[in-house]
Amino acid sequence: MLEIRNLTVAYGSRVVLQDISLNIMPGQILAVIGPNGAGKSTLVRSVSGVLPVSGGTVMIGTRPLHTLSANQRARCLAVVPQARQLPGAFTVYETILLGRTPYLGWLGKSGSQDHEQAAWALRRTRLTELAGRKVSELSGGEQQRVLLARALAQAAPVLLLDEPTTHLDLQHQAGLLNLLRELALERQLAVLIVLHDLNLAGLYADQVALLVDGRLQALGSPKEVLTSRNLTAVFHVPIDVIPHPAYGTPLVLPDGVANLPARRPLPVSL
Repeated sequence: MLEIRNLTVAYGSRVVLQDISLNIMPGQILAVIGPNGAGKSTLVRSVSGVLPVSGGTVMIGTRPLHTLSANQRARCLAVVPQARQLPGAFTVYETILLGRTPYLGWLGKSGSQDHEQAAWALRRTRLTELAGRKVSELSGGEQQRVLLARALAQAAPVLLLDEPTTHLDLQHQAGLLNLLRELALERQLAVLIVLHDLNLAGLYADQVALLVDGRLQALGSPKEVLTSRNLTAVFHVPIDVIPHPAYGTPLVLPDGVANLPARRPLPVSL
């Protein structure tokens, strides 16, 4: 389990996260949403240990994050960052194998278990055919899958993703989030994912955390958080929320779209 207790983060005298408390159970996905500048990426960076915290505690199971060494932390928690930070001269397989770094001995030599885990991550992200390709030759969607595969190779029980669907087309968005949903259940991962797309949060998340100005504005199921009242107040535009016609999840629409009449067919000149 990932447990965030009263987390506060500041840049000098400026507080960017204040008193954030969240729990993510194994097998669950928590989506973090909110306007630009709300502190979503800062939350990922502080929970992963990249940023120091001013107050509060991050717990992984029964262990406080700050008591763990860098290698111990990397065995417990894997991160898929927002910006692509991939070594372009490396092959896809070599890059994924970097996820095994926390398990290597003093000589830094990978063993059979490391290669088995990397091969599994390669298969699960459907990258097997690209294993020998240079990362610099890949499309944006393929690079995003490499980042996910590298994180999966760490075999960590907690997975943090910072806007992994940004710049991906619909096919790759659905593929990545479907895979996360499968792996969360199959491997009992606790997954925290930052999303801009509110409808994706409604479809894939078990819980949604709404951040505004560094504070937790709402926390609960998608139906509890993705409401017209909450979203209109936060994003400062009128928003309608209706049940998704196929899944029953919240469907977020600009105000009035749900009541628009059906479009008439365009006239065809012969």
